[in-house]
Amino acid sequence: MSRLYRPCVGIMLLNRASEVLVAQRLDMTSHAWQMPQGGIDRGETPIKAAWREMREEIGTDRASLLAESRDWLRYDLPDNLASTLWGGRFRGQEQKWFAFRFEGDDSDIDIATRRPEFSSWKWVRMAELPAVIVPFKQQLYRDIVSEFAYLAPDSGPTI
Repeated sequence: MSRLYRPCVGIMLLNRASEVLVAQRLDMTSHAWQMPQGGIDRGETPIKAAWREMREEIGTDRASLLAESRDWLRYDLPDNLASTLWGGRFRGQEQKWFAFRFEGDDSDIDIATRRPEFSSWKWVRMAELPAVIVPFKQQLYRDIVSEFAYLAPDSGPTI
């Protein structure tokens, strides 16, 4: 059986200092972080999914849309995860990415949501993103950083 890619959105949320929100997954034992992301529901547009995922994962949508990725980007899961996640139906995810400017205060971010996915969160410089991400997502994060680098001109050189 050939496995497909799960359609999904990714969210790059930038604060006023152009730092990016990353969060530690509850189900990860390593110190790997990720930006909020999630699946697209049937009949839902990618941008609506991005707004919904933001509310569901970090408890707020106090943001304004800055940019949308030109293309859908993919990553493959390691074999041990691909065979167990989502009933083994997907080999990875295909994501449309959106960049948002966070317009709230840090106190508006609440990861203790109805169905929490994260144990902690922090702001990092955009250039640092690939270094804090699990290895199988690093190339995708380098691609996102490259495309959205103009949104954080003071972030420094990309990794």
